Amino acid sequence: MTTDYTPAVQGTGVRATIQRFGGHLAGMIMPNIGAFIAWGLITALFIPTGWLPNENLAALVDPMVKVLLPVLIGYTGGRMVHGQRGAVVGAVATMGVVVGAEVPMFLGAMIVGPLAAYLIKLVDGFTQERTRAGFEMLVDNFTAGIVGGAMALLGVWGIGPVIETVTEAAGDAVGWLVGNNLLPLASVLIEPAKVLFLNNAINHGVLSPLGVAEAAEQGRSILFMLESNPGPGLGLLLAFMFFGPRALRPSTPAAIVIHFLGGIHEIYFPYVLMKPRLILAVIAGGAAGVFTFILTGGGLVAPPSPGSVFAYFAVTPRGGWLASGAGILVAAAVSFAVAAVLLGFGRGEQQDPAAAPAPDATATATTAPAPAATSADEVPEGTSPGAATTASPTAAPATAPVSKEA
Repeated sequence: MTTDYTPAVQGTGVRATIQRFGGHLAGMIMPNIGAFIAWGLITALFIPTGWLPNENLAALVDPMVKVLLPVLIGYTGGRMVHGQRGAVVGAVATMGVVVGAEVPMFLGAMIVGPLAAYLIKLVDGFTQERTRAGFEMLVDNFTAGIVGGAMALLGVWGIGPVIETVTEAAGDAVGWLVGNNLLPLASVLIEPAKVLFLNNAINHGVLSPLGVAEAAEQGRSILFMLESNPGPGLGLLLAFMFFGPRALRPSTPAAIVIHFLGGIHEIYFPYVLMKPRLILAVIAGGAAGVFTFILTGGGLVAPPSPGSVFAYFAVTPRGGWLASGAGILVAAAVSFAVAAVLLGFGRGEQQDPAAAPAPDATATATTAPAPAATSADEVPEGTSPGAATTASPTAAPATAPVSKEA
């Protein structure tokens, strides 16, 4: 199960297993980056706080993030496991988790899509030798419909409610950290929750209500800055642009613009899902940013929406721009540094075959030993007899045999 984004991983150890798992996630997410960028552009432009607010066009935002993108992920995951049939069954099954939860079901799609495809693969293996000639299409269609429908029901009743529970638990945990003045540690929960597309639940469900109450008393609140800081995502995308897989580097500039200037943080989540170890980079960046905000007395007067650098400074109180800028820059620098280390500074990336230096034909011809021949009978196969030269009686024998292949 490999794609252009997931080269085959050799070995059976723990490291290889983790790399293989990350590759499978990449295979589901990265082929759909174009759809994520399209959704990010529409969101940044047309939501009420966007650059060109438009109520009619903003109606695209929720269906795309809650239905289209999860279905694409489930479809792609199913295709990886069992071709087109797996893709169709995976998409049908994904609709179950979409309906079964109120939050975007990206994680659910990555689970149920490949799982449904694997089940239909098993069913096909069972029915293939037992189906009479002429009934293949009938059996194939009905088995796909039954498996897809059953998995969709399982998604509504099982996976969807589980993700809802995870969302509520993450919100409660963040609220506990905030209540106990452990703000930098909140990034340990906030950043992974963001990557699972639970950022709105964390921000608007927990942090914003608490921040509004604090801002009403003190005129500003640091709670508005915990989830919305664009620094960690910026550092991650910059590291990915310089040290990430070569095939994906060209997609990062557009993602940086959408994330940092447009405020759509969701655009960098797939990059983390592709290489799960990079979650450590955004956690470190988020914690460093929060710590900087605390040291510099940072705070915002309202939630920045969307979380772009422009919206950030727009809700910064007078005299607080240095604190806000320092927190963003420190978070970006730490996230970039940690992500660069985790990516091995690009050393692990395979060199583009087209860019590989060609062998020096002149040097090869000069250094390769010429075969000795004393007669036409000893001329190597495929060589014109007239091209052979008679060896000197004192000539040393050739040190390496000459291949007969052209």
